[in-house]
Amino acid sequence: MACALPLCLLLCGSAQAQTQAQTVASPPAAQPASAADAAKRAPEQITQHIVVEDAATRIDEVRVGSETKSIDVKPKNGMPSYQVAPASGERTWKVLGF
Repeated sequence: MACALPLCLLLCGSAQAQTQAQTVASPPAAQPASAADAAKRAPEQITQHIVVEDAATRIDEVRVGSETKSIDVKPKNGMPSYQVAPASGERTWKVLGF
């Protein structure tokens, strides 16, 4: 039961973060005149820092374009913070921080 709470919060936060990310407007893409112009005008990637916080945890997510790059979960009950791998969902804790 205790392990299900952070997972539930992460999933709820991801769903809310997706809703927030959809509201951000991206600049319209211009049609380049030639292939050389296309190489010069590479589309800019928008970096988003999404924070979802409730009474128990704070979830910080970084997205570049539409791809999630990092997810950091910081519980507020004194437990150590951990990172979630976006591709696999694997959790990792930093044991010795200097």
